[in-house]
Amino acid sequence: MPGNTYAPVDISPMDMSYFPVDYPKIKMANGTVAPPVARVVYSRPHLQKRRLFSGILKHDEPWRLGANESTEIDLYKNVTIDGKKIKAGRYILYCIPHKDSWTIVLNSNIDTWGLKQDPAKDIERFKVSATFNNPILEYFTMVFEKTDTGANLVIGWDDVVVKLPISF
Repeated sequence: MPGNTYAPVDISPMDMSYFPVDYPKIKMANGTVAPPVARVVYSRPHLQKRRLFSGILKHDEPWRLGANESTEIDLYKNVTIDGKKIKAGRYILYCIPHKDSWTIVLNSNIDTWGLKQDPAKDIERFKVSATFNNPILEYFTMVFEKTDTGANLVIGWDDVVVKLPISF
């Protein structure tokens, strides 16, 4: 079977999640709608018979929240994340997973590959609880879920889930 001479298929495909959920489909079905609140663009590595903290990540060490290019979040309006006011804009997200919580970092060093930490460009850090023993997620996943005050950015892989609360 012939291959792709332009670019090989990546084993960690890029994905995108919006809030409101399914925003592009809603826009196409309804014509003019209000702009989205947020969008996250990330790559989706998978476990491949490994466990998250015994073969991929280490506690207390920074991780890029995905694979390949840095994970980016677009905020289309001013929001409050975990009680802290954040201006509309485009940022990268990375994390520092601890034993019982994760520090999620919002950083302005966009259009980068991997994780080139530059703490001088950190906009804010958020410490969120981690839950364990959830159903196993083979592929790293980031989705928004609606809440009474806005949405949570749900980040899950293996049996670990963290939720970053966003109010608007």
